[in-house]
Amino acid sequence: MTDSTRVQLASIRVITDDLAASVHFYRVLTGSTPQYLTDDFVEFVTPSATVALSTPERVAFITENTPRAGANNTAIIEFLVDDVDSLLSKLLDAFGDALDVVQKPTTMPWGNRSLLIRDPEGSLVNVYAPVTPRGVSLQQNRTPKMLPPAN
Repeated sequence: MTDSTRVQLASIRVITDDLAASVHFYRVLTGSTPQYLTDDFVEFVTPSATVALSTPERVAFITENTPRAGANNTAIIEFLVDDVDSLLSKLLDAFGDALDVVQKPTTMPWGNRSLLIRDPEGSLVNVYAPVTPRGVSLQQNRTPKMLPPAN
């Protein structure tokens, strides 16, 4: 018997009380243009995954344990980037002291340079780039694959 059920990750969604602030944050972070599917549901499509944002009203039909803004303490949204330090500089230019930096750029034992920040709702965001041969090797064995070098 063949299982004909296909599963494809469509997006990771963050519930936000301040859609404008979250849209601005993810626009700067990803460099992607926000795609407004409705006035309270926005997607940022990157080469390998989509981050969606919506207001609490979009999920109000869930009456038990309703998802709410600022309540995430169990997940980390991770972005593979070319250069962690230059992205941090870009984020600091845009947000200054309002950027919540949890961990400054640090080269991890497995070979990734990693920056941990929080988005406007407090969701933890890891921005990383493989910077050692081991880190590059590990990334090539997983998805997403590293992007080709920028021109």
